[in-house]
Amino acid sequence: MIIIQSYFVAVIMCVITMLCWGSWANTQKMASKKWAFQLFYWDYSLGVLILALILAFTMGSSGGEGRGFLADLGQADGTAIGSALLGGAVFNIANLLIVVAINIAGMAVAFPIGIGLALVIGVVVNYVATPLGNPVILFLGVALVVLAIVLDALAYRKHSGGKTAGTTKGIVISILGGILMGFFYRFVAASMVTDFAAPEAGKLTPYTASVIFALGLLLSNFVWNTFFMYKPVSGERATYGDYFKKGSPRLHMIGILGGMIWSLGMTFSIIASEQAGYAISYGLGQGATLIAALWGVFIWKEFGKAEGLKGLLVAMFLFFLTGLSLIIAARLI
Repeated sequence: MIIIQSYFVAVIMCVITMLCWGSWANTQKMASKKWAFQLFYWDYSLGVLILALILAFTMGSSGGEGRGFLADLGQADGTAIGSALLGGAVFNIANLLIVVAINIAGMAVAFPIGIGLALVIGVVVNYVATPLGNPVILFLGVALVVLAIVLDALAYRKHSGGKTAGTTKGIVISILGGILMGFFYRFVAASMVTDFAAPEAGKLTPYTASVIFALGLLLSNFVWNTFFMYKPVSGERATYGDYFKKGSPRLHMIGILGGMIWSLGMTFSIIASEQAGYAISYGLGQGATLIAALWGVFIWKEFGKAEGLKGLLVAMFLFFLTGLSLIIAARLI
């Protein structure tokens, strides 16, 4: 399989992860407003698995180091497979809960709570398990990124005139989603080998872990997404019949594309983790909020002319860039 040998390349892959994780949601905006998010999410889940398989049978099955995908899958033990499957299921419910929380409490409330918690917990949990990098520099970088996320939420709040539901229910769901999101990466990391070039028996290489993770995401959809289809927090109830009757080839392809974009980021993140460490890989990936904000400001014009928001947005971008730079530097100092 193809693996990387330098921290510089690992950082580049983490930046690609950040771009992918911050951009996939654009495909949902491209879909018809009549196409419910829950229906879009089925295609997204398929896309995650499709791209993971493509990478496993190409990059994961070529090169002279490590184990090829099929050989790796054949020797994997139940504990490793179960851990990666659990990672997919936990990510799935966390993702859906944060979307639900945004619908209930608004972006300004749910986003900093959910994503901020996910970032802090994810970095702490993964650093404790695999302590690579200077902890002071790393966590200072994380703190600045969290501050940037809060500024992003304040900009949304100000732009909406302070109209956020702010219900206790939305806040509780945000907290639950954020906690779960902070742990999914650790389950995947626990399933993986420690040395990609000379992998130990029973554990998974990154390409295999990505496929099993994607399978866990898709399979858990039959529980989590089915519940939100028939018991929506907002909007109309969706059914499996709607998926086939209302969905056009264009809509299905848009959703699959969104999943493939996210999946590329996930696979690159765990490939980079050997050189960067799981905490830094995860932390840089969660800088996706910066990319999403850039899309919102410059492409989707979510803030209009941004009157009275320019200072908040500039500060947000500066804190993001400084925080991400410190996270990268944590492995070098």
